[in-house]
Amino acid sequence: MPDIQERHKKLAFYGVPSTGTAGYTLTRMRYFTQLTLNKNPIEHNVKYVDEATQRNHVAGYDTSISYGFDKYTDDLVLSDIINITDKELTGAAASRFIMIVDTATDKATLRKYSVIPGSEGDDANVYTFSGTFKAAGELTVGTAVISDANAGLTATFTPDET
Repeated sequence: MPDIQERHKKLAFYGVPSTGTAGYTLTRMRYFTQLTLNKNPIEHNVKYVDEATQRNHVAGYDTSISYGFDKYTDDLVLSDIINITDKELTGAAASRFIMIVDTATDKATLRKYSVIPGSEGDDANVYTFSGTFKAAGELTVGTAVISDANAGLTATFTPDET
């Protein structure tokens, strides 16, 4: 009987700006209460006069990730998102790479997203933030290596050769 995939084995890494070669370090996204991937297909629908039914085609995707997190101090990812939110940054200053890794296979996807802040402070017990990461670039498929150093909090991405 096949095993079900547990949610905590699909990890996300966020491109925290750095002075490295890539300009960012893929850092694990911790303390998130929501990270929901939404494919949002864009449909092309057409009804031909000589056919009884309409045809539907997927013409593209408007991919986004809904997020929510509890504010923790001294977390690089959360601090960067909070900085974007507090300073109301726009354009390239509010764009970051996000890598999603299936730890069962080490298969990964990498894409640039715009950080779109939503709301903050809507919990009476802890300070929270929510919003959406919206696709701002093409999807790249590849593999990830999660670093043994630094308690697995960073990773590298290698794109598949096509």
